[in-house]
Amino acid sequence: MAITKLQRRVKIKRRIREIIEGSAQRPRMSVFRSNKGIYVQLIDDLNGTTLLSASSIDKEIVQLCTGKTKTEQASVVGETIAKKAIDKGINTVVFDRNGYLYHGRIKTLAESARNAGLKF
Repeated sequence: MAITKLQRRVKIKRRIREIIEGSAQRPRMSVFRSNKGIYVQLIDDLNGTTLLSASSIDKEIVQLCTGKTKTEQASVVGETIAKKAIDKGINTVVFDRNGYLYHGRIKTLAESARNAGLKF
């Protein structure tokens, strides 16, 4: 029986999550990509809490994303989450690509977050 794309991604995701873990000082930056939007969370795995989140469907980000491609929207979301994190005193994170390949929207989001001052 052939493995589906989703099953393959979940398998890769589990393998990645065995290695990386976020803390309050250095949270895990988890990215989820859907067909319509992109979502990112900063997660403290030790306490099991989400510290910050941003997505292309947030009210303040939707206004910046209108008329842009999905890759450009990912760039805006990356800049936004970096600014929020730095305002909250978080400078370094652990990047969790969530089983997605590091290219396209995922790569754009990561690079824009780095350019905005977040270290990972």
